[in-house]
Amino acid sequence: MLKERVDQLLEEAFEERPDLFLISCNIGPANDIKVVIDGDEGVKLADCMFVSRAVEHQLDRDETDFSLEVLSAGAASPLQEKRQYKKNVGRELEVISNQDQRKESGKLTQVDDNGITIEWKAREPKPIGKGKVTVQKSWTVAFEDIKQAKVVIKFN
Repeated sequence: MLKERVDQLLEEAFEERPDLFLISCNIGPANDIKVVIDGDEGVKLADCMFVSRAVEHQLDRDETDFSLEVLSAGAASPLQEKRQYKKNVGRELEVISNQDQRKESGKLTQVDDNGITIEWKAREPKPIGKGKVTVQKSWTVAFEDIKQAKVVIKFN
């Protein structure tokens, strides 16, 4: 019953704020509610507070004791929703496939309903002669074939 009520309250909150979306909502055995959100333009503290209030103010602690934690998807967290991929177009991703555990890092250049495309440059041996040449590589992966995808964070 608590899960259904929390899901309903979250749905109402996201209708009011369509720029935000749900990544996960878990309720532990002691009614510990943990909500992870993301947003098209990132998530600010005020966004977490908005979602927290939308849920907490509608639940009766006298009826059910609970704790509530609302947080944003971390910068190093794997991408889980198609909407997260769309907001990260142009950024570097590290992608691991389900089938052959292939792992590549490249710039996310395209997202559609079926999957993503990343591009990167690689050094390969020349077809004729000695030495190496820089080539542009591309990999298109269907969403169901992605085991894990993370944004690569670079510090300059």
